[in-house]
Amino acid sequence: MPTLNVNGKSVTVDVPAETPLLWTLRDELASPARNSDVDGALRSVHGASRRRGDALLHHPISAAAGKAITTIEAIGAHPSAARCRRPAAPGGPLQCGYCQSGQIMQASGLLAKNPKPSDKDIDEAMSGNICRCGTYQRIRAAIKAAAQEA
Repeated sequence: MPTLNVNGKSVTVDVPAETPLLWTLRDELASPARNSDVDGALRSVHGASRRRGDALLHHPISAAAGKAITTIEAIGAHPSAARCRRPAAPGGPLQCGYCQSGQIMQASGLLAKNPKPSDKDIDEAMSGNICRCGTYQRIRAAIKAAAQEA
């Protein structure tokens, strides 16, 4: 039975070692984010100081053992994430909130790695996280504002 370090807590899961980390977080550990923005929040898990992107779909939990894994539920403890959670653009960067968890995870990972990102850096880091409302310009503005707070 693999043991994982999720959000600072050691948890042992009774699943095969080849089970994808995404499935384990969503189904076995009942991440509260599992019903909202699974593509962004759960796929954008921060682990061992690196954001894990699409590879999470196939990343086995055996490879995650021993690494610190941070999900949206605990990301607020990180300074870059706290800045990303504040609305920075008029009306806030997001409208419906569907993509909010994933946007916060990706933006906080970007700012932790690159505290002063360019527009190109932001666009590349945020690609793949779909905003149903199309507020990409507002999201970029919010990330730039969060970067200026550092």
